[in-house]
Amino acid sequence: MKKIVLSRQEIAKKVRELGQMITRDFAHDDLLLIGVLNGAFIFTADLAREIDLPLQIDFIRVASYGAGSLSSGTITFTKDVELPVANRKIMLVEDIVDTGRTIARLQQHFLRHGAASVHICALIDKKERREVEVHPDYVGFEVAEGFLVGYGLDFAEQYRNLPDVFHLENPAHP
Repeated sequence: MKKIVLSRQEIAKKVRELGQMITRDFAHDDLLLIGVLNGAFIFTADLAREIDLPLQIDFIRVASYGAGSLSSGTITFTKDVELPVANRKIMLVEDIVDTGRTIARLQQHFLRHGAASVHICALIDKKERREVEVHPDYVGFEVAEGFLVGYGLDFAEQYRNLPDVFHLENPAHP
């Protein structure tokens, strides 16, 4: 039913590397880390601990999948950030960039609200179903195909708590 794609050790090593890169690249900036709920909550927490800078953390929640395995194509904001974004450098933290619709919409949202810049840090860049051209600034892993669960990634709100990332071989039956 599940086949391991990324081990917890691989993930921890990559998160550490991403944190070091972000620390270096934003050493003199007022950085606001914004995690995209629910999928990126674990990644955001781990990444924040690896960034050696003063920073603020907030979350935004959008829905595009519902209970299925395919994006509905509609993005609904269900929780906006609470911290001010105007004139801030923002790092959007996403578990997976797939079609690109959600992350592109979030970039536009924050730029419209006056952010100085909006950067993307994705644990997984999965280009097989990309519909909107988007290029994350920081990528943990590129995964070619498959429905992924674990380390925050879910199917019908299940499997988020798994410490590794797995390919769910039959997503119609969790």
